[in-house]
Amino acid sequence: MKTSAFPFLVTALLAVGCQDAPPGQGPDAAHGKALPPPALGAFSHVSVGTADLDAALATWRDRFGMVVIATRDGADPDLAELWDLDPADIARQALLRTPGVQSGALHLVEFTRPGPPVREGAEVFDRLPKNLDVYAKDLPARYQELRAAGQEFRAPWTEMPAPGGLVFREVQMPGHDATNIVLLEILDTDYAHSPKGYAGIGPLIIVVGDADTETAFYEEVLGLEPIMQDLLGGPEIERMVGLPEGAGIDFRVLGAETDPMGRIEVIEYQDTGGRDLFDRARPPATGTLHAGWQVPSLAPLRRQLAARDIKFREFGWLDTLYGRGPVIVLQTPAGFRIEVQEALTTTGPGGD
Repeated sequence: MKTSAFPFLVTALLAVGCQDAPPGQGPDAAHGKALPPPALGAFSHVSVGTADLDAALATWRDRFGMVVIATRDGADPDLAELWDLDPADIARQALLRTPGVQSGALHLVEFTRPGPPVREGAEVFDRLPKNLDVYAKDLPARYQELRAAGQEFRAPWTEMPAPGGLVFREVQMPGHDATNIVLLEILDTDYAHSPKGYAGIGPLIIVVGDADTETAFYEEVLGLEPIMQDLLGGPEIERMVGLPEGAGIDFRVLGAETDPMGRIEVIEYQDTGGRDLFDRARPPATGTLHAGWQVPSLAPLRRQLAARDIKFREFGWLDTLYGRGPVIVLQTPAGFRIEVQEALTTTGPGGD
């Protein structure tokens, strides 16, 4: 695993029916033998609840240039089944991707009776989904364009060096439904951007209480690859973040080594006592809810979960906006919801 200062960390510093699947009873479970993980790789999409789909599209489509590849209006019985809602609770949906990119898509869902934002009143150390990271090409120019269009930012953009010769720029902006959007540029690194100069979703940042346990789950159960990790501390970090003396920030980035999109960044603020607010990230709440993966078969994941006695729920064929097929739903040790669909058919060609 590579260990280095990671630019995405700056965003954390500043600111049919369903049944519970039975636990595994086979010989692998009984004797503790490890099955090979299913290697989910980059996530397909992040689901974000909204009280106003048009306002959300104004950011992601109009300003960032993501492509709307599918929409759905009105009640959605299949999604409602998956999310334990009444079909009438769902008003409108849109699926957006960076042109030419399959991973890191954004699934926006407007609710007829939206709940409060996931991050409403949350402190920096509270444990829940935190940031949506978006790569930006020529960040200073993008920053000026957005300011001229009336966008507010938490602070001006900054440029910082990192070990290994990396230089990066970042800026945080408050988004719709109390989301926190972070624009990132890593100099001398090229990604597939939209015509407006943006690419995402890159990392999705979640704050947890135990980074070791959460990371082990992603690696050993889901088969995500470790990309980077570091432990930051010292007086400067303590002052910047408000950490207790001697505390640090432990972060891990996981996903697919070959794909900069659709990654998970796990953050643990040490010795801070943040509140566990993951239960807030449940529909019809607004803001960042959960991440979804698409796989050719659910069988490897099903075997892995059963062998480890991990509770999950399995749904039959569902016709969702982002794909059609059966779905497994589970939670990470921290409480973050994971949806994995056997995508017998998927939506859209990636926005080409």
